[in-house]
Amino acid sequence: MGFREHSAYVRRIVGIVLAVLLIGGVAAAVVAGRDSDGSSGTAARTVRGVIGSEKAEFFADPETVKALAARGLTVRAETSGSWAMDQLSLDGQDFTFPGSKAPADELRRRSAVEGGPLRPFYSPLVVVAHRNAAEVLAANGLVRLNANGTSKFATRGTLLMGPYLKAAEADRTWQQLEGASGQAELSGTVFITSTDPVSSNSGALYLAAASYVADGGRVATDTAAVNRTAGLMRKLVQVQGAQQTSSDAPFRDFISGVGNPLVLVYESQVASLLTHSRRQEIGDLVVLYPDTTVSSDHTLVPLTAAGRRLGELLSTDPRLRELAVRHGFRPQGAPAEFTAATADHTDYIDQGLTGVRQAPVPTAALLRTMARRARG
Repeated sequence: MGFREHSAYVRRIVGIVLAVLLIGGVAAAVVAGRDSDGSSGTAARTVRGVIGSEKAEFFADPETVKALAARGLTVRAETSGSWAMDQLSLDGQDFTFPGSKAPADELRRRSAVEGGPLRPFYSPLVVVAHRNAAEVLAANGLVRLNANGTSKFATRGTLLMGPYLKAAEADRTWQQLEGASGQAELSGTVFITSTDPVSSNSGALYLAAASYVADGGRVATDTAAVNRTAGLMRKLVQVQGAQQTSSDAPFRDFISGVGNPLVLVYESQVASLLTHSRRQEIGDLVVLYPDTTVSSDHTLVPLTAAGRRLGELLSTDPRLRELAVRHGFRPQGAPAEFTAATADHTDYIDQGLTGVRQAPVPTAALLRTMARRARG
C-alpha cells in the first residue's frame, strides 16, 4: 500500500472513530439531561434571581447545586435586603426570593407569571444570647430559661416581650440589672441587635412583633396605630446606631464573640449552625424564642416560567426539601421533616414552638411607614 492509499485508509478509520465518539457524546448528553426520575429533559437552564442573604448558603451548597442540576436547573443568585428588592432593576431575572410575604406582595406586581408566589419553607425569628446575658435577663424577669437535661447550663429559653419592651421604654441599662455587676461585656443600654427595617426583612418583622405587643395585642391597621408605638419603635432601632442590611453579618459577629450580646436572627441560621458545627464551636450560645414573634415565610416570586419551575421544585422535590431542612428551614406543611432533622438539637431548638404566639403583620405599606418612622 502506497503512502497516499495508507493516508486515505487512516483518515477513514479516524472518521469512523470520531463518528462513534460523537454519537456516544450525544447519548451521554441525553442521559445527563434526564431528570432524576428518569423523564427526558433538556440541557440545564440557568435561572437568575435575587435572594435574601439567609438563603445564600443553601443555594451555594454543592449538594443543592447537584440536586437542581439533576432537575435541569442552574441557579445564579445575588443577595439583597428583602425590602430593598423592589428598588432593583429586575431585567433579566427569573425570580425574587425575599424573606416574607409583605415584600413579596410588592414584588408580585412586577410579575406577569400566572399562579402567584410560592412559599416552600419558613423560619421563626429568635434572639441569640450569650449565657451570661441570658442569665442576667432571667434573674430580672425578662427571660424564662428552660432546664437542660444534658448540661448544667440552660441553652434555650423564652424572651418575654412585654417585660423586655417595658425595659426598652425605660432605657434600662445592664448596670441597673441584678447580677450584671462585674461583667464588663454587659454595659450600656439593654437592646437587641436587629437589621435595618427599611431594607431588611428580619428588622421589619421585629418591628411588626414589637408594635403588636406594645399596642396591647393589636396589629397596626392605620397611621394612628403606627403613631401609638412610633416612639418605642424609634428607641428599639436608634439605640443600635448603624444597622446591617442582612442578618448574616450580625450572626457571624455574635458567633465569633464580638458585638452585642443579644442578636435577632432566623431560627434557620441557628439550626444550620448546629447541624454543620461541632458542639465545642457553639460556645455559650443560648437561643431565646420571643413569646410573641413572627415567622418569616420565605416567598419566591416567579418572574418567568423558569422561576416558577424553581419555586415548584423547592416546594415539592424531596431531595431539595431535605437540603432546605439541613440548612435549618422548616418546610411548609411537613413538620415531621424538621423534627427528624433537629432531633439531636432539641436543647437549643424548640421544635413545636411551645408557647410562642404568632403576631399578625401589617400591610407592606404600613410596615414600611413604621420602619421609616423608627429609623428617623
